[in-house]
Amino acid sequence: MRVGLLESRAARLPGYWAAYLKELGAQPVTPALDDARALALGRESLPGEPVTVQLALGRILALPKVDLALLPQWAGVSGDIWSEALPELLSRRISGLPTLLAVPDQPETLEGAAAEVGMRVAQNAGQVRRALEKVKPLASDPRVAPPALSRASRVTAAVIGPRALLGEAHLLSPLRAALDAAELHAVYSHELALPEVLKRAERLPAGERAAPGDLELFGATSLLGGKGAVRGFVFAVPARDGAAHAAAARLAAAQHKPTLTVTVDDPEGASFPELTAFRERLTLGASARPAGPEATP
Repeated sequence: MRVGLLESRAARLPGYWAAYLKELGAQPVTPALDDARALALGRESLPGEPVTVQLALGRILALPKVDLALLPQWAGVSGDIWSEALPELLSRRISGLPTLLAVPDQPETLEGAAAEVGMRVAQNAGQVRRALEKVKPLASDPRVAPPALSRASRVTAAVIGPRALLGEAHLLSPLRAALDAAELHAVYSHELALPEVLKRAERLPAGERAAPGDLELFGATSLLGGKGAVRGFVFAVPARDGAAHAAAARLAAAQHKPTLTVTVDDPEGASFPELTAFRERLTLGASARPAGPEATP
């Protein structure tokens, strides 16, 4: 069985589904186009939708013929209908897509969903059990080294945004380059240890009713906001994503440090001139109080 695998570069559990499909005897199939061409393909089909949705659609359209395509679920913010029902919405909007199936990207609900996928793919309970056991070490958040919070001669800014955006190197590359050109040391929220971020998110009032993406954004902002080396926040949001813009606005309004919201769209020709003035704001603040000795969050 040929199974398309749309495992985003932003996957929380990278490698799990590819390894699992191989253990089931299925053939994982990945898009035949690079991200730049996939994004162009998705933009042509859904020009008014968020850039992250366009990239996901482009990857689906770039799949060779498959029997099924797995789409790891995003941690969406409140009001994000795409993260809640990406396969259904894409299938309604675009004809001729393969069968799409959303699969979890978090350890808490992984095994049950993987068992269902296994039976659908292999139709052999014993083979499914053996495959689940083989890939079990991949079913937990990887341990990551904390990012450095300071760099000589640079002012530190925390870059906060959804993993579905920050984890995509193709989409993020112009912003990374612009931050470097503005001589800012950027600390990215998606590079933090997610268990620590979610633990900090327990401080969110009524957090038990919050969307997963809101918890991640709040936890990362709270974690980095308490660090003296971090002088301000850059909130990065996908273009044409109203839910992400609203989530960033809520977080920015609650901060005591300077904030800037930037919109990330097609990387072709993207620039962020506002970062230069933002760096000046942070530099003035940094000169008023020396940075502490912190190196890690």
